[in-house]
Amino acid sequence: MGYCPEIYLISLRCGNFPLARCYAGTQDLIKWAEMSVETINIAWGAVPLFWYSELDKRSDRPLIKAIQENHKTIRWYANHKKPLEVNDSHQWSLRDAHDAIAVTTAYLAAYNAKALGVRDYVSQYMLNTPPDTSPTMDLAKMLAKIEMIEGLHDKSFVSYREIRTGLRSMSCNPERAKGHLIASVTIGMLLRPHIVHVVGHCEADYAATAKEIIESCAMVRGAIDLALHGLPDVTQDASIRKRKQQLIREANLILDSIRQLSTGSKDPLTDPNILAKAVKLGILDAPHLYGSGVAPGSVTTMPVNGAYVAVDPKTGKVLSEQKRLKSIVQNIRLNG
Repeated sequence: MGYCPEIYLISLRCGNFPLARCYAGTQDLIKWAEMSVETINIAWGAVPLFWYSELDKRSDRPLIKAIQENHKTIRWYANHKKPLEVNDSHQWSLRDAHDAIAVTTAYLAAYNAKALGVRDYVSQYMLNTPPDTSPTMDLAKMLAKIEMIEGLHDKSFVSYREIRTGLRSMSCNPERAKGHLIASVTIGMLLRPHIVHVVGHCEADYAATAKEIIESCAMVRGAIDLALHGLPDVTQDASIRKRKQQLIREANLILDSIRQLSTGSKDPLTDPNILAKAVKLGILDAPHLYGSGVAPGSVTTMPVNGAYVAVDPKTGKVLSEQKRLKSIVQNIRLNG
């Protein structure tokens, strides 16, 4: 049934009765969901929207069929009244997508979950990804995601914030890694999370054992305890507010570009054919997807003042989202 990369134990029950959850497999996702409910009574499902497909080569599922199967699996969890996480946005950031793409795909994940009947949605916010992201710009990106996702809240849909440290940002030096983990969680607490996903401090070097997991949880608990005594509200920082609003505007431009691909679809933002086309054309793109055979991977990105932005590959100057999308439209017209 495919590869399951991680299992989480969530200590919300007394005694030796932890809640548990695991990622979806990379194929046969509904069978995997049935098994997860039957064997561990999974706390919440975790299904991608675009990934575990030919896009990332963790499965040989064609992209359109992967989106279709992911949709069916999301609906299965919704029908079984299980909370769900659609872990998509950080997959784009792990491939150095610029921040506007990360915000857009975070919204698309939540939007599709809601459309497919999910009531309780777990929204994962992976910090420090890409690793050159500054804490200030990281908070701006996550706050943009939060504002867009929580704008979907109503009587039928609510989301819960889950923070985690990004593995790509971890050091192989054990002391530095421990310091980074604590700092990352402290910064993440500014997002007022409902769930803290603890990453093993050693995971940049080797797979965590029970010893490292217990150590990491104790370290993170110390950071949480301190943060709960009161942190300043840095969300009012002018640079964070400005960047957050910029990212929301850019994400809406990307969403509008996806909608314009429709030729009669009832809802382009949930149509597997339209979503796959948005990837194929590069509306949704990331540098590390070059050579995938599915996405062009033609966008060039780099960190500028702590934010990840698209740049003109010829000049190295920041490329506005409006100009990037305009060039894609012009290319479509030229090439039919």
